[in-house]
Amino acid sequence: MKRLFNLILSGLFIIILSACGRQAEWEQSEGSGTIQTTRQTKNDLTGGEGWQPPVQEGNDTMTGNISFNFETKTVLLNSGYEMPIYGIGTYSLTGDTCVASVTTALNNGVRLIDTAYMYHNEESVGEAVRNSGIPREEIFVITKLYPNQFSNPEAAIEEALTKLDIGYIDMMLLHHPGAGDVEAYLAMEKAVADGKIRSLGLSNWYVEELEEFLPQINITPALVQNEIHPYYQENDVIPYIHDLGIAVQGWYPLGGRGYTAELLGNEVISEIAAVHGKSSAQVILRWSLQKGVIVIPGSSNPDHIRENTELFDFELTEDEMERMNALDRNEKHDWY
Repeated sequence: MKRLFNLILSGLFIIILSACGRQAEWEQSEGSGTIQTTRQTKNDLTGGEGWQPPVQEGNDTMTGNISFNFETKTVLLNSGYEMPIYGIGTYSLTGDTCVASVTTALNNGVRLIDTAYMYHNEESVGEAVRNSGIPREEIFVITKLYPNQFSNPEAAIEEALTKLDIGYIDMMLLHHPGAGDVEAYLAMEKAVADGKIRSLGLSNWYVEELEEFLPQINITPALVQNEIHPYYQENDVIPYIHDLGIAVQGWYPLGGRGYTAELLGNEVISEIAAVHGKSSAQVILRWSLQKGVIVIPGSSNPDHIRENTELFDFELTEDEMERMNALDRNEKHDWY
């Protein structure tokens, strides 16, 4: 009888343990579900309601499906190539001034150069790259086709290759939407297959334009380059693009024509800069990087070019990011 009683107690104990195990599993599952729901809510917010802090994982900052590595200062594109997350823009730089500016940038560690057919300086950019003494594969050059070239994109691509004279083009963008843009992009896809271009992208494409354009092409753009600065933040567009696995690059990161002086003198930005012992320009560029936006500030001033590279020895706090996010006016400077 005693043995039977012990067997019954043991059986009850096993049943209780099993039930507790199932309860623990249920609670763990419920907990995971709560976390997942919370993350989904954040994704929903970043998809349209406003910017949310990127997820920091070691040296990587994740925004949507895009990861910036702040140690290597690069991002892995969906094309399989790595691109620097900071560089120099060459709009308004021509001739010897362009050569000197790009050379200064390269000598200060910059490895990303942005040019375009409409900048009339592809030859100068190519000259600076060829004469730099830096291995070609270490430099990432972006150029663009303008809408007046879309009617004969094959010739335009060959023209860019000839003017740059650097062997291949790391990335080619369509400068902005226009008649024949799909056909021009398909021609760039052919150039990728031929080894003339490595990655493709778009400039001045927003949600509506992307929704119409993407179903008509074969190679997903690796990059979208749009106007982005504290007064025009694109908080609805950036997460949408990132969720597609496409990197985002900001032109006019310091405000461009009409906004630069005002931004650099902004009281909030100046206060944050003073805390970190940095310039207002450096704070603005760092803000962009922490939002997952690649920056290409332009300058012909050697001191400013050098200053624009010193972005990785400080970090803005969440509060500082929020203060700068509050500066958004949704004021787009250019007509694009």
